[in-house]
Amino acid sequence: MVRSLDGRPEGGPASGPSAGQAHIDGPDDARSPAEPAAAEPTPPATAPAVNRAQQAASDPVQGPANGPSGQPSEEVMTRAARLGRKRKRKDKKPDSAPVRFLKDAVFVVVAALILSFLLKTFLIQSFYIPSESMEPTLETLDRVLVTKLAPKVLDVHRGDVVVFENPGGWVTQMEPMPHPQGLFGPLQSLAEGIGLAPADSKDFLIKRVIGLPGDQVACEGDGAPVTVNGVPLDETYIAPGGAPSGSEFSVVVPDGALWVMGDNRDHSADSRSHMDQELGGAVALDDVVGIAQVRTWPLDRFTLLRNPGQVFSSVPPANGGGR
Repeated sequence: MVRSLDGRPEGGPASGPSAGQAHIDGPDDARSPAEPAAAEPTPPATAPAVNRAQQAASDPVQGPANGPSGQPSEEVMTRAARLGRKRKRKDKKPDSAPVRFLKDAVFVVVAALILSFLLKTFLIQSFYIPSESMEPTLETLDRVLVTKLAPKVLDVHRGDVVVFENPGGWVTQMEPMPHPQGLFGPLQSLAEGIGLAPADSKDFLIKRVIGLPGDQVACEGDGAPVTVNGVPLDETYIAPGGAPSGSEFSVVVPDGALWVMGDNRDHSADSRSHMDQELGGAVALDDVVGIAQVRTWPLDRFTLLRNPGQVFSSVPPANGGGR
């Protein structure tokens, strides 16, 4: 048997490390064979760089901070301006008591003027009585409030007191409406324009409706009663001692018109005085401004102007549908 130099027989089984495995002395030689070797920590993977400009552009809350040129974007500037306005409002001092009172007073006055103008235009209007033709119901310079819903919305009835525009040639001598002088003159005109003062009645007249379209209105004169569709009227509203009509007449009221007469028959230039005109003395419904509802001045004569329906209760309807 041939032995090696270290005394081991050649070609025998190897003891120790397997053939071809290098033996290295070191501290690992002292580790227990059953104890596994500790794994070395794996270094974290490097996250890819995030483009902050893209992240800001996709942020729905903040939005892009800067524009392409590096300047603040339009959205950022708008938000900054809005915050600046909020700070100014917070820093603004409240108005003093006199200033608040003045603002409230101006608001109330302007609102009242607008409301008065709307009322005058569409609902009601004030007029003064320029003559004695409606006495004793209305005296000269009385004020009345007129509803403008008739005849456009409401019907006109026999016995209603109506205000109408001058058809032409009806206005003669009448008591002029007193107007203040100096500074108060323009104020009076302004008040009339917006409805706070009665309108100057030089272009308007006020009478009582006796006949409606299709009615036959007649009188034999000399104290005889006025008749409508053959029914004599007991007119309780005419001036005491006055005759129903001093002149004889007989008419059929045209379509779309009214036959009107004053309560003071002896001093009223009404439909009887204009029978030579186009409508035979009647007044076109289109010229009617409205129905007088209230006597507002003087205060001691304040009253509602009620329709004397009992005077016409026995009058039959006319062919024109009058009521």
